[in-house]
Order: sequence, then C-alpha cells, then structure tokens
Amino acid sequence: MIEKLSARASNLGASASSSDVIHDALRTAIIRGELEEGQTLRQDAIAKMFNVSRIPVREALKRLEAIGLVTSVRYKGVVVSRMSIAEIGEIFDFRATIEPRLIAHAVPRMSRQSLDHAQSLCDAFAQDDDATRWGDLNRVFHSALYVDAGLPYYYAAAQAANDRVERYIRAQLTLAHGRDRAIIEHQQIVDACRKGDAGRAADLTRQHIQLASATLTQVLLQQA
Repeated sequence: MIEKLSARASNLGASASSSDVIHDALRTAIIRGELEEGQTLRQDAIAKMFNVSRIPVREALKRLEAIGLVTSVRYKGVVVSRMSIAEIGEIFDFRATIEPRLIAHAVPRMSRQSLDHAQSLCDAFAQDDDATRWGDLNRVFHSALYVDAGLPYYYAAAQAANDRVERYIRAQLTLAHGRDRAIIEHQQIVDACRKGDAGRAADLTRQHIQLASATLTQVLLQQA
C-alpha cells in the first residue's frame, strides 16, 4: 500500500532534490513489491506525504515511467506497471546476455579486496534468515561482481533490467527452493572468480540467471 512509503517520506519542502528523493522512494517500494502491480499512485497523496507540491511528484513519476516501472492509464492515472510472463522472460534473457559479459570483463580486474567483498556478501546471503533481506543481499552481491568490469554502459543497462524484474527475483528466491540453489550457485561463481576463470564465471552466471527464469516462469504459469 502507498502508506508503506511513509517510512521513507520526510519534509522536503525546501529541498532542491525532492524529485530525486521521491523517485528513489517510489522505485524502492516498487522493486521490493511494497507497491503492487496495477496500484494507482495518486500524486496528491504522495505530495502530501513528502510535504511538497505536485511538481516534483510529477517529475519523479515521469522518470519512473521512462524506465518502465509505472504506466499512465487513461481515466486511472499513473499505476505500477504490470508485466506479462513473456516480458519477464525477455528481460531475464537480456540479463543472461549482458551479465555474463560484465563478469567476464570484471574477473581479470578484480582485486583481492573486491573478491573478499563478494565472498562476504555471498556469506551474508547464505546466513541471513530474514527473507525480507534476501532480495537486497542478492542484488548487492551481483552488483559487486560486475563493478570492476569497466563497462559503465553495460553495468547501467544491467541495473535497469534488474529494476524491471526485481520484484519477481525476490519472489523466486522464496519459492521452489530458489534461495537454496542460489546459495550454491553464488559460491560457485565466487570460486571461479578467485581462480581467475572468466569463462567459467560467465557460464555459471548465465546458467544461474536462466535457471532462475525457468523456475519463475513455471511458478507464474501455475499461478495463472
């Protein structure tokens, strides 16, 4: 519900970056699944929550629409975007293309510090019993593996793709033993990175994404 944004709302009346703050709060709520698909985002309510005019709210919503997280619907206003199974599958296919290339470029550039950081995130994901944190830890883990690639355009594209399907990735981790498999696959990827085997790291990343996509598709088809 929109009320869940209240934890991230504040008095932004005098802030020059109020549109950025509102954009980030809405984006986070959408990708975490706190705002449901098809839910209407009422500008007046959001403006009141952040104590601003409707102008920065409108700007934030336009930016979210540009990256596909919200959609303008006639007679209804701005709503959280719905995605078909085919659209979700297409984005996972895109991830399976671009993320292996990122990690292949990153592996020869990874410092010991980067590898240790990736391992610590891998361990945190495996050890955390709070299901609400799995999605955040999974996202940060993958980002840590790609940041050394030196491919900022690819990295940004991967982040944008993940934004679109993040709520589904989080669901997949809690369904059909998704997290149990991810724990094993994450460690295999880190091990390949430590050995400097860029090709294996890329192959494992591709398989990791493809398996998650197949599992999620099966669950969504069953629900449908």
